[in-house]
Amino acid sequence: MNEPTLPSPLMVSPNPTAVLVLADGSTFPGQGLGAVGDAVGEVCFNTSMTGYQEILTDPSYAGQIITFTFPHIGNVGANVEDIESVKPAAQGLLLRADITTPSNFRSGSHLNHWLKAHALVGIAGIDTRALTIRIRKVGAPSGVIAHDPKGDFDIPAMRERAAQWGGLEGMDLAKEVTCAETYDWSETCWGLRNGYGELRSAKHHVVAVDYGAKRNILRCLASAGCRVTVVPAHATAEEILGHNPNGVFLSNGPGDPAATGAYAVPVLRSLLNTGLPIFGICLGHQMLALSLGAQTEKMHHGHRGANHPVKDISTGKVEITSQNHGFVVVGDSLPQGVKASHISLFDQTLEGIVVEGRPIFAVQYHPEASPGPQDSHYLFKRFTALMDGS
Repeated sequence: MNEPTLPSPLMVSPNPTAVLVLADGSTFPGQGLGAVGDAVGEVCFNTSMTGYQEILTDPSYAGQIITFTFPHIGNVGANVEDIESVKPAAQGLLLRADITTPSNFRSGSHLNHWLKAHALVGIAGIDTRALTIRIRKVGAPSGVIAHDPKGDFDIPAMRERAAQWGGLEGMDLAKEVTCAETYDWSETCWGLRNGYGELRSAKHHVVAVDYGAKRNILRCLASAGCRVTVVPAHATAEEILGHNPNGVFLSNGPGDPAATGAYAVPVLRSLLNTGLPIFGICLGHQMLALSLGAQTEKMHHGHRGANHPVKDISTGKVEITSQNHGFVVVGDSLPQGVKASHISLFDQTLEGIVVEGRPIFAVQYHPEASPGPQDSHYLFKRFTALMDGS
């Protein structure tokens, strides 16, 4: 089999102050952004045209260096509202053009200032198109990103570090980003001129298992009338049921689902026997599938963006969705009684499951739309309807 032809890095700066070095030795020089320093991780790409602040703070990006394919990053600045976790989980970011001057009434600071404040390393001026094509052809590589104003880089050492990094397969990162202790959540979704709201009257009580939960998922649950109790990823079935929930939510998160499943699957198998409605998103979808007897596998380069078409098999309706995952549930591994509910129209991979005759379902994509379209907000109402029925 012939090796794929790969685009070569584009030298855009004679005096680079930052560089990305891949495990195979490929070098992408550019100009440094954000914090001075270095980081190692899996290099991926995201095709979203907006929402860079939400992306960088999504806990599901732990262990990853993000290539933004959209060139105008920074145009709406940064603010204290558009964040999905207390601190960014991503290892760094790669841009084609320098950060755009902010031009938005909600901007509180320049994105570069925000990156420095959160110790995030970035590079501008690299050929992100060549890098993205490379990832699509040969998969997501390991890489080291470094920013040094003096331009002093030990390229061989960086290559060696990238080559020795173990990668995401087999890595349990949920334990790194989950909450340290149980807490309550009542903040509702954002509205123009009003900001975030507060749940005043709850119809249901949901326990959310935090494998790396995005805040806007919790807001969507609260906006649907749910009082939310968030518990750590390692919470036992007894601890979860001790809160007397009307339903259980399984959150998104990073890393290899099989690794997280070592402690999460036994807990979920106990919960499956209670009859409680269960709803999973992203890693939560994968955890649920594993607990039902399915299998997961690493994808070639994953799905990351806010423009992914997904088909609802039961209705034929196509939703434009926001996605961020590098692992997937193997469709052919679903056991009897578990059906595929959604599929990707990009590559036909599994995007959702439902358990026949039971109030249990999950999706691989992100219906909370942060960032992304709101086509899939109905799934939160589906969850509350299941709790109404039970």
